[in-house]
Amino acid sequence: MGLIVYIIIFIITIIVMFTMSYFMNRHPTNIILLGVFTVLFSIMVGVACVFSKADIILEASILTTVLVVSLTLFTFWAAKRGYDFNFLWPFLFCTLILVLLFSMIQIFFPMGNLVRMIISFVVALLYCGFLIYDTDNLIKRCSYDEYIMAATMLYLDMINLFIALLQILGFIDG
Repeated sequence: MGLIVYIIIFIITIIVMFTMSYFMNRHPTNIILLGVFTVLFSIMVGVACVFSKADIILEASILTTVLVVSLTLFTFWAAKRGYDFNFLWPFLFCTLILVLLFSMIQIFFPMGNLVRMIISFVVALLYCGFLIYDTDNLIKRCSYDEYIMAATMLYLDMINLFIALLQILGFIDG
């Protein structure tokens, strides 16, 4: 029963995300959809946290906070000095495809905890790169109407980084 509710929330979250991209330029609607998306996605993350120990969740939260703050400050500092992180897109995209392929292979041919932990490390590095890339896009390329989608992308980067760190710490804990 719980899995069915989780799948329904996941489907509604995806629908809200696509609706947000359609209503990106309509002011009150895009903010309301961002709030709904955040709440629904937070429920899914909460369900993932139910299966972890409290100290691992706290450690992952602290690590995520430190990484997000430091990478954001670094990106703002680098943007002030004229650095452009747009070159990261091909590398991030290829890494994302590789991680998805290895995850699909892992479903059908389980390779053990070591491979799952390595995939989690790669995912954590991937979303650190996405944080830098999306923050740079927010600073340099987003217009006023695109801030809602940029905030959504940054939110997804942070949450996915948290989930990857949660998995890594879970593997380390045993």
